[in-house]
Amino acid sequence: MPHCELHYSDDLDIDVPAILAKIEAIILAHDSEAGDTKGRAYPAAQFHHTNFKATLSLLSKPHRDAQFVAALQRDVVAAISKFLPRPCWMSIDITFSTPNYHTEFLE
Repeated sequence: MPHCELHYSDDLDIDVPAILAKIEAIILAHDSEAGDTKGRAYPAAQFHHTNFKATLSLLSKPHRDAQFVAALQRDVVAAISKFLPRPCWMSIDITFSTPNYHTEFLE
């Protein structure tokens, strides 16, 4: 169950739901068993320079190696850059959850 957090300067006029859906689709294209990507967005009213950062957090698994991360990052960068107006700093960070991470769906 991946997570995606978007942190960005609030001067950006961006389609957050579309960005989160695109990121989820890219993750699933690279790993069809990844599950739903839980997404959140945090626009910042106070900022220095127009900027956008997406942090993707995934569970560590044997097939999620350096090649997986490089390919995932390449595709996320290419897709997200199409959503962002210019000029804008863009950062993409792919991380792995610690062994102490716990998740479950509560019904």
